[in-house]
Amino acid sequence: MRERVEIVLPGWVGERAVSCLPTRHDRMRYVVDLARRNVSNGTGGPFAAAVIATNTGAVRSVGVNLVVAEANSTAHAEMVALQLAQADLGCHDLAAAPAGPYELVCSVEPCTMCLGAVVWSGVHTLVCGATDGDARAIGFDEGPKPPDWVEALQQRGMAVHREVLRPDAAGVLRAYADAGGPIYNARR
Repeated sequence: MRERVEIVLPGWVGERAVSCLPTRHDRMRYVVDLARRNVSNGTGGPFAAAVIATNTGAVRSVGVNLVVAEANSTAHAEMVALQLAQADLGCHDLAAAPAGPYELVCSVEPCTMCLGAVVWSGVHTLVCGATDGDARAIGFDEGPKPPDWVEALQQRGMAVHREVLRPDAAGVLRAYADAGGPIYNARR
């Protein structure tokens, strides 16, 4: 029985590292590029995320989808980015972490699992590119999300920005599907 799970980002991610992304569009362009490269390098699915200091644009962590590569159904880009940021900051609650507030920038709106992680992570803002519907359109099962999930996050004091550079983010999903990338759902 394993006693430890370690998530390791592909080596190419370090080559794409940046320290600061000043605008929301810069942040989304970066995350969409990570998703595109994850597909083109054959290291995972068409999803990427980053935890970024909202006020300064300082990048705290990035995550790419590693579900198949790591044989780990929880290795979604958002989960990876949040785990790495929390480990780096030594704080399970990003709302209490230094140099915040923090935002999670995702190439696609979060699935059910990642939505739960967003709620508990302490991020102040959620920024999404492609929609849940875009992911479902190529066959991914995003789980049973409540229809009012955006309002629920806003009621908790979280800002939510949707469809930021959606055509670019949705294009990564379509390209992945067109190239025959595996659509991995637990019940398939």
